[in-house]
Amino acid sequence: MKKHKNISVFIPHAGCPWQCSFCNQRTITAQEKLPHAEDVRRICSQALAEMPDRSETEIAFFGGSFTAIPRAYMLELLESAQEFIGEGKFAGIRISTRPDCISREILDILKQYHVTAIELGAQSMSNRVLQANRRGHTAEQVVKSAKLIQKSGFSLGLQVMFGLYQSTWSDELETGWQIRELHPDTVRIYPVVILKHTRLAEYYQSGYYQLFPFQEAVAFIGQQMMQYHEAGIRVIKCGLHASEFVEKDMLAGYYHPAFRELCENHIYLQKINSLIADALNHKQTVPEVFAVRPDCISKATGQKKANLSKIQERYGIKIKIISDDNLKLYEIKSAGESACI
Repeated sequence: MKKHKNISVFIPHAGCPWQCSFCNQRTITAQEKLPHAEDVRRICSQALAEMPDRSETEIAFFGGSFTAIPRAYMLELLESAQEFIGEGKFAGIRISTRPDCISREILDILKQYHVTAIELGAQSMSNRVLQANRRGHTAEQVVKSAKLIQKSGFSLGLQVMFGLYQSTWSDELETGWQIRELHPDTVRIYPVVILKHTRLAEYYQSGYYQLFPFQEAVAFIGQQMMQYHEAGIRVIKCGLHASEFVEKDMLAGYYHPAFRELCENHIYLQKINSLIADALNHKQTVPEVFAVRPDCISKATGQKKANLSKIQERYGIKIKIISDDNLKLYEIKSAGESACI
């Protein structure tokens, strides 16, 4: 399967009627100026010239609540992208918006302008957590808008945030379950990063807000990623992208330039542990060679071979990771065995 790509056009904080507790869009996008038609054409023209295969690529308007921006401005952006969509060009348009800014009328307009995918910022499925973080919408609105988007024939994406103010482990589990029940095509997981000049920063600095331990967060999100994968939902993003602007303005949180890889390392470590524990429980020879998909060897060995070190420390054995073209993402088996997990 070809990897999906976006030609991203950022509209920082545009259209957002609320200032959420975690939000500092100008830091996240490293951009102050709102784009206009000429900017969209320039970005798309350059991408067309540089990309030989655009069949899985969408023009993406991210950073703000696209369907909440002034109507004339929204239409200006959509119209400026039309000449770049079609055979031999880009596949369509992807937008991000809020659950309370979706209606049948809006969806009819978006379809007319070749919007193919809509991502909703759900963030949490706990109304208490949503209210505490000043989201300005409810979990029920997430459900209603998500189903309306799916019924209207769009690809649905949902964005969730891990570790928000007042969120408990129970809230996180419930959010993951409800998102899977909606069965979006894609999910983005954004572990909280506390940025300067946000309400979260005030809560954190005053001591009202305490984060879950980092390693526990990695383990939990890895588990969630696996559950989304098993449900047939693609996790297309996990963690904020590496950025000097985020690193400069962050106070605390779950930021790492390779956060997704840390979570995937944990997935494979748990599977290796499971295979070894199963062998020990059945008094069988403990496996020392494990096979994974070729492009997943680094995920299984861990950053700086951390997984290999942890297995050696726990069981006193040195394991080896090899490749097997027949395995899928997150599948692993001990060498010589036909079954995989």
